[in-house]
Amino acid sequence: MVTYKESGVDIEAGYKVIDLLRSAAKPSKFVLSNFGGLGGLFEVDLKKYKRPVLVSCADGVGTKLKVAFMTGRHDTVGIDLVAMSVDDLIRCGAKPLYFVDYIACQKNDPDLMKALLKGIIKGCKLAGCDLLAGETAELPGLYAPGEYDLAGFAVGIVEKGSLIDGKKIRPGDIVIGLASSGLHSNGYTLARKVLFGSAKLKPTDHLRDLGRTVGEELLEPTRIYAPSIMKLISKVKVKGIAHITGGGFEEKLGRILPKNVSAVINSSSWAALPIFSVIQRFGRISKQEMFKTFNMGIGMAVVVSPKDVDAAMKILRSSGEKVCEIGEVVKGRGTVIIK
Repeated sequence: MVTYKESGVDIEAGYKVIDLLRSAAKPSKFVLSNFGGLGGLFEVDLKKYKRPVLVSCADGVGTKLKVAFMTGRHDTVGIDLVAMSVDDLIRCGAKPLYFVDYIACQKNDPDLMKALLKGIIKGCKLAGCDLLAGETAELPGLYAPGEYDLAGFAVGIVEKGSLIDGKKIRPGDIVIGLASSGLHSNGYTLARKVLFGSAKLKPTDHLRDLGRTVGEELLEPTRIYAPSIMKLISKVKVKGIAHITGGGFEEKLGRILPKNVSAVINSSSWAALPIFSVIQRFGRISKQEMFKTFNMGIGMAVVVSPKDVDAAMKILRSSGEKVCEIGEVVKGRGTVIIK
């Protein structure tokens, strides 16, 4: 008689993941359920909100996982998973409430799961949200040995009258850039093609320009901006927020601009991290393509009135962010111009 375990799926290993979560995650008072139930229960604080709007986001880590497979390091991509969703949530002013993960793998390896969950739990802590629930799927035959995929789902909340949608952006407003920690989780298909293909580098190769190995640089976790942005919008009128990911400034910043204005971005106003020049040099990539693919050193952009610039930058710096004025809003057609 053939058992489920003999066919490649170990249910007992899945139970161990639940036990790990129960011991490691420390939920807030709003979480009403325990790990392992059929659904996560979260109580909304209706005393705090008059017209609450729930905001949902979903994302993954993409081919950055290939670098984790190459290096055998899996404790950072969980942070990326949380970051990619919660950094999207805060674009409209929503506070992250909780996060749900989905891990699909070839084999449920306890050490691998421990490393992945360590990153996810840390990401939730950095974002100030609860890890509410999740799913681990053991799918032999679908993934190569040692490989897996990650998906994340975040839910946030914002008062309806406090939604940030960019509609009030006007000519003369200033764009403030918040520094990224590196590539974050975008453009890795191109980055890997250049670094591991064209340049024939290995993850263990140490580059003087980077000050560390290629693998260490590429696995630098995505920065989580939620606490800083929450603090900022509680004290300053923010007109627009753009999470600079795939598609770069043109697409992400362009999305929030009214049709009668444009944003002029001065690319010389900040010093991009060395990883970007390394990729551009080895791949002989144009400036236009670099800005189209990567964040180029700016992970988040916020738009405020000129009178609020100093206060906004002071608040963001006190929250640990590296910030600078990177552009200005002018009359236009809803486009982003990079100079």
